[in-house]
Amino acid sequence: MAQRYVRVQSQSGHLHYGLLQPDRGVLVLDAPPWLEGQQTETLLPPDSYTLLAPCAPSKIVAAGKNYGDHAKEMGGVVPSEPLIFLKPSTAVIATGAEILYPPRSKQVDYEGELAIIIGRRTVSCTPEQAQASIWGYTIANDVTARDLQRLDGQWTRAKGYDTFCPLGPWIVREISVGARLQTFLNDGPAPVQSATVDQMAFSPEVLVSYISQVMTMLPGDVVLTGTPRGVGPLAIGDRVRIEIEGIGTLENPVAPRPLPAAEA
Repeated sequence: MAQRYVRVQSQSGHLHYGLLQPDRGVLVLDAPPWLEGQQTETLLPPDSYTLLAPCAPSKIVAAGKNYGDHAKEMGGVVPSEPLIFLKPSTAVIATGAEILYPPRSKQVDYEGELAIIIGRRTVSCTPEQAQASIWGYTIANDVTARDLQRLDGQWTRAKGYDTFCPLGPWIVREISVGARLQTFLNDGPAPVQSATVDQMAFSPEVLVSYISQVMTMLPGDVVLTGTPRGVGPLAIGDRVRIEIEGIGTLENPVAPRPLPAAEA
């Protein structure tokens, strides 16, 4: 089994990066692993910590319409170069945490994606150089208020709500070129999304290279690589589960977002 790098909060409130052990204990590292964190003698027993999102990025850069079938279902085509946008770091939540459905939206969609973790400061690199900047991979859900996306004509609000970027459950260093990504709703046996990651129009290396020519990527930053066809709406009370071969499962329930105090 591939090593699984996690970020956790201990019962004392301290945050740690670590290596998940087969018994679900966590061997603590003295720094984030992409900053050459080394193993310590501290082992957190199972049930003595809370699993967090596996990194705390300064920014999340996402690619839109990076699978041909998804571009088609959205009424468009794959762009001639990567179409990128930002999600705020405050959108990140861990597996198991609630996706909060904003009252201003009437259609919130799931979008299962492969996520890249950047391992070093990266500026204006080539696709060949980008491979050395990709430290590892995790799973993401690029949750989107689809009706607000259409209304606004740009994507910041629709994709930027708190809780709209579930990440996890952990990071692995490598995945198979043809790893399968699947999304499931509730207890449905059939996936609502199913594709292999090699169906991307722009590979992870091309995405990282392209982004690095626009903005500096920092260690721990996240790149979302796009979603395949089959995106669809979530309802309050749903559970959405995304699986990627070689990584694991990211699962989150959907709950109502509380109204502002003046409106409650």
